[in-house]
Amino acid sequence: MKPRALYYDILKYQQQNLNLLNDKFDVITLNSPKDNVDRILENIELLFAPLGYCVDKKYIDRCSSLKVIASNTTGIPHIDKQYADSKKIKICALHDEQGFLKTITPTAEHTVGLIISILRKIPSAHHAASHGNWDRRPWGSPKMLSRMTIGIVGLGRLGKQIKHIMTSFGTKVLFFDPYVKGGEKNLKIMAKKSDILSINAIANEETDNLIDSDILKLLPNGAVVVNTARGEILDLDALLDLLESGHLSGAALDTIDGEYNVEFSSVFFESRVATYAREHNNLILTPHIGGSTIDAWTETERRVINKSVEILC
Repeated sequence: MKPRALYYDILKYQQQNLNLLNDKFDVITLNSPKDNVDRILENIELLFAPLGYCVDKKYIDRCSSLKVIASNTTGIPHIDKQYADSKKIKICALHDEQGFLKTITPTAEHTVGLIISILRKIPSAHHAASHGNWDRRPWGSPKMLSRMTIGIVGLGRLGKQIKHIMTSFGTKVLFFDPYVKGGEKNLKIMAKKSDILSINAIANEETDNLIDSDILKLLPNGAVVVNTARGEILDLDALLDLLESGHLSGAALDTIDGEYNVEFSSVFFESRVATYAREHNNLILTPHIGGSTIDAWTETERRVINKSVEILC
């Protein structure tokens, strides 16, 4: 008999990967973990873990036959790894796949795209042109990228990719990462020098609210902030305050604190950040699409399926 797997439709895996999954496993499909029932959970050996649903001790204990938890994510904040380890349950994710992840570049590409879009005011210029206003003068960027300084917060995989791309533009690159040699010793000092602040750090207790009001106020007048890391690293209210005051000329956010809460979509429209973005042209929001290319989805999904196959089949 094939190992039994529980997959959720909200994951929206590519069809070729669903075919692979069904070829290797006896797959039970539910819409989301909200539809879980004990009679299903107690017989599965492979559990897929969507972001927004915590696979904690209580959840794991309901899965008495569980051997593998799979998640095609680069982080596993939604999985209680310590408890899973204590139960000898393997985690097949991408947090330990640095070699493979070096070939996955869309988030770095999106970061640079957001930097250019907010500096060159591309969304607003498009809106004006499409409404018949063919005038370049309102849309001038203050400087060429080759005459700017970017400060990268976190020089991990993504930070290094962004550093490489921005260097090719001639941008002066600074970085702050206490675990990487050669960077700025003090985040506050780097902030004072940065026309662009790119947030690319890992989310943990150490980086929670790392980019707060004190750091943002130190950025030069007219600086821009781009966040393609986790939303909780950035003090969003402080960012909006400084956009409203004019100290910051713009920001682009691909992540928002709280986005993994199940009720997030239902309340986001009325949030301060969404309201500000609708009413101003200096804030770009994208719905966590940094890693959203079809090939990246395909390869990361297939990677965790294949890792699960190696263990269970």
